[in-house]
Amino acid sequence: MKYWIYKYANRATLFTIVTLSALSIIEVEITSLWAKVNGTKPLVIKLATLAPNRSPWHEILKDMAAEWLEVSNGNVVLRIYPGGVAGDEADMVRKMRIGQLHAAAISNGGLSRIAPEITVLTIPMAVESWEGLNRVRNAMKPRLEALMEEKGFIILNWGDAGWVRFFVPEADPSVEVVQRTKLFVWSGDDRTVEIWKASGFNAVPLTATDILLGLQTGMINAFNTTPIMALASQWFPFTPYMIDMPWAPLIGATVVNRPAWQKVPKEFRPQLKEIAVKTGIRLQMEIRRMEKQAIAEMQKRGLKVIRPTLVQLRNWRAVMKAAYPKIRGSIVPEVWFDDAIQAAEK
Repeated sequence: MKYWIYKYANRATLFTIVTLSALSIIEVEITSLWAKVNGTKPLVIKLATLAPNRSPWHEILKDMAAEWLEVSNGNVVLRIYPGGVAGDEADMVRKMRIGQLHAAAISNGGLSRIAPEITVLTIPMAVESWEGLNRVRNAMKPRLEALMEEKGFIILNWGDAGWVRFFVPEADPSVEVVQRTKLFVWSGDDRTVEIWKASGFNAVPLTATDILLGLQTGMINAFNTTPIMALASQWFPFTPYMIDMPWAPLIGATVVNRPAWQKVPKEFRPQLKEIAVKTGIRLQMEIRRMEKQAIAEMQKRGLKVIRPTLVQLRNWRAVMKAAYPKIRGSIVPEVWFDDAIQAAEK
């Protein structure tokens, strides 16, 4: 088990030894101790995420919180709210804007609420490998980070959550069959819902926190998400089949609102940012490793993996690429879209 030692000094040196697993419990003790020793309270940054409690995302974020606390000498406390307890990603973005939350580890669904241009990284079937995603992200990252900062948010790191796949009720991976299912899509973005419907899908918009209820009641009988999320959220038992086709990457980022970041003492910002960047890289590597494990675990519990034939795969690509004109200039600015496609095709 890891231990971190934090030092608080005011004439005498005080030590508090903290286990990572107990981080949320001892945070109050650290804050109280810091206040008693220094007469002030440390800066508390409230970070929310949909990542389930004790999931890989959550555990890695807790490690980051522990490192922040250590390098800032107790000045910066990262308080994590996992499992959607702060609402869905739209709620998180809204709460960050009003200061009720300060930061969030969110996917492209939440990031697009801040800057719709983020969708440039998740154009359906534009890339189908990690190498392709890295090419597109590296090409678009500087202007995306600049745009997010203009809108009042600092990107602390970039992360991946895996490849989105379709979980369906029938053992047929053809696009025509999936179009007839009651397919979950993210609510709140009318343009995206319209594109799904225009592409022939029976789209049912819901919030992420309503997916389980929707599956239980039959409101939806299919969804698209990453294998890790399907396993962690226990959605997969309601859909017996997974189409093994990398439809789009689910990207993410850890963001903090600018007012909260500016409250962080200047001398700590470079170190905290460096820790966050390393955390993002670690998360990317861990997620890539765990995706295969998640699929294997779901197969042990009855999930059947089905793979499209070459003809079916071509049909999927044709349907997705037919939607490109609706995405280009509507959701993603034309120049951004063209640059991403160019990077993907290198």
